[in-house]
Amino acid sequence: MANDIRICDKCKHMRVKTALPKLQKLASDAEVKVGCKSYCGPCARYAFVFINGRYIKAPTEDEAIEHAKKFLK
Repeated sequence: MANDIRICDKCKHMRVKTALPKLQKLASDAEVKVGCKSYCGPCARYAFVFINGRYIKAPTEDEAIEHAKKFLK
């Protein structure tokens, strides 16, 4: 079963150009979906990743991706 990973392209704390390759490397079987997630409040304050239905947030992009690792299938 593939992982469901989603990131916001409007997030001030995540850069799609750097986050996308990192996430694809973590879960090569996953299709990473990029687009607005309508989480504009948290998005303005934290970097975040939706992974398998869970909202993972952290102060930086790298920390959010590191926290997301434990929720991979």
